[in-house]
Amino acid sequence: RFVAKPCALGLKVQANGPQKAQPNAILEKVFTAITKHPDEKRLEGLSKQLDWDVRSIQRWFRQRRNQEKPSTLTKFCESMWRFTFYLYIFTYGVRFLKKTPWLWNTRQCWNGYPYQPLMPDLHYYYIVELSFYWSLMFSQFIDIKRKDFGIMFTHHIVTVTLITFSYVTNLTRVGTLTLCLHDAADVVLEAAKMANYCKCQKLSDLLFLTFAIVFIVSRLGIYPLWILNTTLFELYEALGNFPALWVFNMLLVILQILHCFWSYLIIKAAYKAISKGKVTKDDRSDIESSSDEEETVPRSKTPNSTITTNGTSGANGTNGYLTGGTCSEEH
Repeated sequence: RFVAKPCALGLKVQANGPQKAQPNAILEKVFTAITKHPDEKRLEGLSKQLDWDVRSIQRWFRQRRNQEKPSTLTKFCESMWRFTFYLYIFTYGVRFLKKTPWLWNTRQCWNGYPYQPLMPDLHYYYIVELSFYWSLMFSQFIDIKRKDFGIMFTHHIVTVTLITFSYVTNLTRVGTLTLCLHDAADVVLEAAKMANYCKCQKLSDLLFLTFAIVFIVSRLGIYPLWILNTTLFELYEALGNFPALWVFNMLLVILQILHCFWSYLIIKAAYKAISKGKVTKDDRSDIESSSDEEETVPRSKTPNSTITTNGTSGANGTNGYLTGGTCSEEH
């Protein structure tokens, strides 16, 4: 409110939200009481009742759905808040871990286990990360429900469970490695979103491609070869078999499956960026658009009524939402 909003206005981020649908009592009643996505039969009935063509009614419902979405300014402020948090916590994690022996040798994660002291810096790191992911899980219910809501909710559940379980069982050393590794890509993702909302297309494209590289290298390369390797093999060699080992590894493997799914979406978006020369709107976009989004006056079915359309596309405007997730934004 006091930092992000002035920054957004200074960068000339649009404060207005999606285009509003014109008032219509009949359509509003259908929208609020019956359905937000009318089928073909209902569209035909409304078309006869209002003397509008079906396409105009479809456009009205699309604009009415978009009307409940946040403005570009609101999304910029949210991304700036997340960018600030990720940058801070990633910097803190790097500064903390570079002084620890287990960063350079993962076998140190298991030396003296389970009688490893809980250092104040490690405790603070864990509590702040856990608080943030709890906030993400709760805010997801009052935020826009995007297409990957189920996947993101699963991710938040796994993350909160993983952080809590590793804290309770004192598997915190490898937990700090996992947290810091995951925060690296999110910093770049939120920066790419902010550049997109500012309409800095070239910077947004560059940051998105950088995010794609960091995400794939960290989640599909370093994570399995560094984190999963020590939890699946080095942990078993050092301590043998015990129940917490299987639960912990199961959660980490589920996280890796989610990484593979998101990597597919990111590679798909990156391919479009390279082939078309810019990042197009991805599958997680929360704003519906069409080639005739700007046409606000409904077309009557009477022959003497003609309205020209002004073709625009939401794919390259401020409504585009980068992968997250992201984004996406932003895990």
